[in-house]
Amino acid sequence: MAYQALYRVWRSQRFDDVVGQKAITQTLKNAIIQKKTSHAYLFTGPRGTGKTSAAKIFAKAINCKHSVDGEPCNECETCVAITEGRLNDVIEIDAASNNGVEEIRDIRDKAKYAPTQADYKVYIIDEVHMLSTGAFNALLKTLEEPPQNVIFILATTEPHKIPLTIISRTQRFDFKRISTQDIVDHLGYILKQINVEFDEQALYVIGRAAEGGMRDALSILDQTISFSDEKVTLTDAMQVTGSLTYEMMDQYISNCVSGDVEQALEVLESILSSGKEARRFLEDLLLYCRDVLMFQQAPNLLAEKVGNLTENFKELAKHTAAEKIYQMIQILSDTQNDIRFTNNANIYLEVATVKLAKSVKKPVEVSNETQSTPPEEIATLQQQIEHLRKELTELKKNGVTAKEAEPVKVTRATSSKNTLRIPTELVYKVLNQATKDHLLNVKNVWDDLLQMMSVTQRAMLKASEPVAASPNGLVIAFEYEIVCGRAMEDEEMQLAVHNNLSRLVNNYAPDMVCITKESWPKLRQSFISQNKETSGTGDPTNEDRSVNNEENHLLTEEEPVKEVNNQVVDEAIAMFGESLVEVIND
Repeated sequence: MAYQALYRVWRSQRFDDVVGQKAITQTLKNAIIQKKTSHAYLFTGPRGTGKTSAAKIFAKAINCKHSVDGEPCNECETCVAITEGRLNDVIEIDAASNNGVEEIRDIRDKAKYAPTQADYKVYIIDEVHMLSTGAFNALLKTLEEPPQNVIFILATTEPHKIPLTIISRTQRFDFKRISTQDIVDHLGYILKQINVEFDEQALYVIGRAAEGGMRDALSILDQTISFSDEKVTLTDAMQVTGSLTYEMMDQYISNCVSGDVEQALEVLESILSSGKEARRFLEDLLLYCRDVLMFQQAPNLLAEKVGNLTENFKELAKHTAAEKIYQMIQILSDTQNDIRFTNNANIYLEVATVKLAKSVKKPVEVSNETQSTPPEEIATLQQQIEHLRKELTELKKNGVTAKEAEPVKVTRATSSKNTLRIPTELVYKVLNQATKDHLLNVKNVWDDLLQMMSVTQRAMLKASEPVAASPNGLVIAFEYEIVCGRAMEDEEMQLAVHNNLSRLVNNYAPDMVCITKESWPKLRQSFISQNKETSGTGDPTNEDRSVNNEENHLLTEEEPVKEVNNQVVDEAIAMFGESLVEVIND
């Protein structure tokens, strides 16, 4: 006989065999025992959770002559015929391919005839949400007033697509996702029955990859058995599912938590180079961070879901604050949303790695000794305060007032938000010869340029964009000041941009000028203003002047206003002098 897949061989044949749906199977068994079965049922839930299997078991149990406690015997002619799919009174229909009005009318007409081989005629309609509106309307009357000894079982993964008029005429059972532990136990039982050795940790990897579906778990197990060498190992399960080992994630997350950007990027590059898919990698990281939080709060519960945990994982969970994990989960979730709409998922992963390592700061551990001031110091401070009070009282008695004291000027230190020195002269030099064509050429190949850079360089340039280009220069605006400062100092990266652009754009090899995005509008406006004053000396050729011709025209019309402002300035100079006055806030 030809080989059959595990999910077909080990399909549930009794209600007790259905894994993880105890409430539903017990309800159906009791209904059969008490002979209180309904004429229509609706089984909903995720894929691979036992909906169709439960429907076939129900069809066998209700027609079996030798059923015990609501369970079919699976040995009589009726049970065997239903199991093999050759009983005429149990009809399975795929609504995805039979979704028209004519097919449902045919069912409605044939349902009027009494069963010929069994006590009940059972219609199992799978993926019922695929029926058309007309088909649902044709089925509606039959569900409302069905013929005697006819039972409809509707199965679907998307109940929200079924009309409420249909749902209200059925008994609804919601099948839930099967827990990882239940899947692991069932897979272990099957492997023991077929005499295949296995590592228990490998079954946890398969169970988590199945996402609550037993059929998916059995399919993955089937692949793993074929891939393995007479034993299902953790490495085999990781290879088949594309998951990451805990050691790999331990190393990556540890580097991010410690702020080691370079090492984290190297680990990421190694993971991606080994063939791991970016989206699956993000899912594994999110689950890993979730596991860290669960281990901090409920270690025993996590051990039941995951199995064995590495020592590095336990140490990381022990020394990492929950606030850090919240930040990491937020960054990973945002990245997961971003990569849904891009073909360059690896770039977003690299940027996320930099964010994880930079934004997650190590907490300053404050000991109890530094938190509480010793009593001796408090007593000393109190004595000094009392001494100062006495001196102040003596001064007042001697007639010294606050006005006689020498005024102390306190200047407020104003810190500049941007401490980075912007190369204004180099920017102006580029803008003097900048053209729109040069900028468009660079923007068109920008994504290709990023792919040609190293991992660290690509992560830095991802948060930047070209804003101006001339035959010999290129102005790149960075979103973050710290990244801009590093780019200015990184001669290797500047040389890489210089060389790679020459390959992508017809020997175009400009010198790179780094600025921040915040400073760009001011630089651009300042350059435009300077060119207004000298607009009569030459014909502007750069992009900024060509784009702002109308703006220049409008500003020249407002020249009288400028003259009025100059008169006000002249009057102020006449009154106060030309020397600059610094205002100091007291």
